[in-house]
Amino acid sequence: MSAAAPGRLLASGRAADVYEIDDRWVLRRYRGAFTTEYEAEVMRYVRERGYPVPEVREASGPDIVLERLYGRTMLDEMSRRPWTIGRNGRLLGELHDRLHSIPALPGLPERYGAGDTIIHRDLHPLNVMMTREGPVVIDWSNAARGDGAADAAETWLMLATLGPPGRLERMMAAVGRGAFLRAFLRRFDRGELARHIPAVAQSRYKDRNLTPDELAEIALFVDRVAGMTR
Repeated sequence: MSAAAPGRLLASGRAADVYEIDDRWVLRRYRGAFTTEYEAEVMRYVRERGYPVPEVREASGPDIVLERLYGRTMLDEMSRRPWTIGRNGRLLGELHDRLHSIPALPGLPERYGAGDTIIHRDLHPLNVMMTREGPVVIDWSNAARGDGAADAAETWLMLATLGPPGRLERMMAAVGRGAFLRAFLRRFDRGELARHIPAVAQSRYKDRNLTPDELAEIALFVDRVAGMTR
């Protein structure tokens, strides 16, 4: 793939920029030292098994060419139509369950102990695109092998301990984080998820972008859910 940007910038995230190629394809280009072949392999694997992900055309080094999606994120959908909060919380739970029914791709790194399914590790409302064809899950760079309950627990912890600075944090506060989480968690055994919280919290503590206040909030959340496992 060409090193030059093929078209106008469509979006920027924490780790990558998305550029227009044409009306069917976009280029996701990671910043810094990153290779996309792993992400592309996982996406193709789950797509072949019926899971809703963008089609991958090619991947090389920091560049991956993906199917262009038309729609808005689940988070944007809830901010525009707040009466859909409960429905979307349940939908996110269903997307977790569907993913965790897929056996892990051989060779995937294992996270959070024993487990034999695909886990996304970043499956939240900003990584679900709501298209005319239905929800589509994006950003597979953290995918691994693990226990599906740990994956859902990671989403629970992340959404329950959001700090004030970013877009996800602001919009989740605006749409009603508590109501969304209650709808999401109805899909799962909360006690089972709680048993995974210490391990996923340890992973979050390693995020250098977190502030001391956010780290303290995670520690308080771990203490709050600890009683569910006793």
